[in-house]
Amino acid sequence: MTRQIILILDFGSQYTQLIARRVRENKVFSKIIPYNTPAKEIQALSPKGLILSGSPLSVVDKKGRYPDKGIFKLGVPILGICYGMQVIAEMLGGRVKHTKVREYGKAELFIDDNRDLFSGLAGNLTCWASHGDYVTKLPLGFHTVAHTPNTSIAVMSNRKTRIFGVQFHPEVTHTDKGSQIIGNFLFKICGSLARWTMQHFITESVENIKKTVGRDKVVLGLSGGVDSSVTALLIHKAIGRRLRSVFIDNGLLRRNEPQQIKKIFRSMFHLNLAYAEKSKRFLKRLEGITDPEQKRKIIGEEFIKVFEEEAAKIKGVKFLAQGTLYPDVIESISPTGAPSSRIKNHHNVGGLPSRMKLKLIEPLRDLFKDEVRQIALELGLPSNIIYRQPFPGPGLAIRIIGEVTPKRLNLLREVDRRVVDEIRNANLYEQVWQSFAILLPIKSVGVMGDERTYENVVALRCVTSFDGMTADWVKLPYEVLEKIAHRIINEVKGVNRVVYDISSKPPATIEWE
Repeated sequence: MTRQIILILDFGSQYTQLIARRVRENKVFSKIIPYNTPAKEIQALSPKGLILSGSPLSVVDKKGRYPDKGIFKLGVPILGICYGMQVIAEMLGGRVKHTKVREYGKAELFIDDNRDLFSGLAGNLTCWASHGDYVTKLPLGFHTVAHTPNTSIAVMSNRKTRIFGVQFHPEVTHTDKGSQIIGNFLFKICGSLARWTMQHFITESVENIKKTVGRDKVVLGLSGGVDSSVTALLIHKAIGRRLRSVFIDNGLLRRNEPQQIKKIFRSMFHLNLAYAEKSKRFLKRLEGITDPEQKRKIIGEEFIKVFEEEAAKIKGVKFLAQGTLYPDVIESISPTGAPSSRIKNHHNVGGLPSRMKLKLIEPLRDLFKDEVRQIALELGLPSNIIYRQPFPGPGLAIRIIGEVTPKRLNLLREVDRRVVDEIRNANLYEQVWQSFAILLPIKSVGVMGDERTYENVVALRCVTSFDGMTADWVKLPYEVLEKIAHRIINEVKGVNRVVYDISSKPPATIEWE
């Protein structure tokens, strides 16, 4: 299946991923590439159109970034957003200057030409502006399409060459009809077709896996999260029992989690699932360890060893599958195309490909998280997998401050179950990014009848987030907080105090360790 593609040239904007998402919401496939990708490489991808992103930089300054000028000779439609519009103006003979007053936030956009980008829209709308430069002179062949009270050229176009520029951000939700503006570019200007659906992706992905794997075997580390689960089901759909999924029980999981994973993937989906029960082995390695980085290192090393041992039992395995997502790919490449300092180490099977000499299969590497969840729904995964809140690779070990022992693990599991129960009862589970408890390394004085007691303290942590990079603490209703605290203190023996963490990220992190 040949995909129609819109390429997004990334100049370093914080909104670049949003542009890609808005294009895909219109059922057109999009891909982000570095701004300086050579025009020949772009042409080889046969894009239906190009979108130039915004940037924190200025084209007026010497540090400004410019694309290969050959993109303007490719004959494909181009849309420049904010900095992208200024780049177009500057490179094609226009002029850009610093503004005396920076335009930031909501602005009223007055549309002078309702064709093309603004087809079917009203004469004015609210848009989101964020710029300190503006176009003062149009390039030859361009005309003004819209203006704001502070910017006389807020939108420009050359209908002959199909090159457009907008000084605002249609990709953000603050802009009225922003998705429709992007849709007009995709369909009316680029001539794209709305064919990017998750059903088409599943069909395409299964065919690609069949061709890639042939008659060989694949091994996958199954965590029970939606990413690895969807990866497993797609590959299973393609090659059946020649996929060997390995679920490692490290003893650091939540209550009944291993049993649920086995039931879902063995009984419901009939996967060839190996269950490696290694809790004693992991807990032995963690004895006496209190430093969080040491915990993470030990757990990661042990996971790799166990996975290698399980993979070695499979004769003829040639491929390793991972649930890498598109944000992971984007974050590992800087806008310049060079290796980025933001490269992530995946907690699933980090380091395995080079050590195991296996070829890598990553069927989800073109997808965002919400798209993966859509596929999960199509494949029939239960909702408790699809909408499961993120869970750290080291498990409960980093939610126990101090030494990890079987007794402390069991106590935290009981606390955790009650936290999740009450968040679900309040219909908040899918609205909250993460909700969990932390077992603190302190004892608190309490009273039991006439006697003084010294028992454990737990901290409750609930945050909202879009991608985990930043997070705000959740203003839980008092009655929900009260129910959680009441159940923990009254039902979990050994806990007499519950505190609520109201710090945001940054400066705090989501987890405590």
